[in-house]
Amino acid sequence: MNARRLASTVMPPAVFGLVFLLAWEAVVKGFDLKPFFLPAPSAIWSAFADNADLVRRAAFVSGTNALVGLIAGTLLGIAMSFLLMRFNVLNELVSPLAVALNAIPIVVLVAVFQNMYPSTSELPRRLMVMLIVFFIVLTNVAKGLRQVHATHLELMRSYAASPVEILVKTRIPNALPYLFTALKIAAPTAVITAFVSEYFGGRQNGLGYFIPSNFASSRTEVAWAYVIGACLLGLVFYLVSIALENITIHRRGAAPGGATP
Repeated sequence: MNARRLASTVMPPAVFGLVFLLAWEAVVKGFDLKPFFLPAPSAIWSAFADNADLVRRAAFVSGTNALVGLIAGTLLGIAMSFLLMRFNVLNELVSPLAVALNAIPIVVLVAVFQNMYPSTSELPRRLMVMLIVFFIVLTNVAKGLRQVHATHLELMRSYAASPVEILVKTRIPNALPYLFTALKIAAPTAVITAFVSEYFGGRQNGLGYFIPSNFASSRTEVAWAYVIGACLLGLVFYLVSIALENITIHRRGAAPGGATP
């Protein structure tokens, strides 16, 4: 990516963000809004700078939970998608079960996981993230493995290709864009799920605990400082997923964005 393209990509959201923050500051100052209602961006930034170390530690906890769950859910979703593609009977059995489990509210599942493990364990939060990511990856990768052009399959069979060769040379390359589309959805979702899981119990050490607790104690600026940490964490996860897609798709010469090549 050259400098001009980078500037054209970064500048519009950067300018919009700056204008939005200036308007926010002007509204708070102009209408003399109280800090407990809506603090000014300058006050939030000051609180963020004063509590940077605490925000970093909380973000590390939440980020670790999200990352472990993201990796585990992605690997499990990919493995299950291969099984569903290979065995139609398993697909008919697992798909309705997956839909039913995905419809269960996060609050219920978090409570179940919290009761299964000690209150000091981070495993319930990671299991919750893994479960959410698993469904996202499973749905997209299974679709990519199955939705291969019939002409591509006929061409491979005309060369007497084995099922393994068809899988490696046709189905997997076709599923790669779907996988990275799933990761771009699952990465920020993993962070959000980690926050929600931290709110409903366990150790009081993550962003999901500090944000509502500071709002409850009327420390609004500090709460917004933790919100900044949460936004940055979600942005990092999303940008890493995009970087992985660009590197892999560029090397393989596949079509990006989930389209079938």
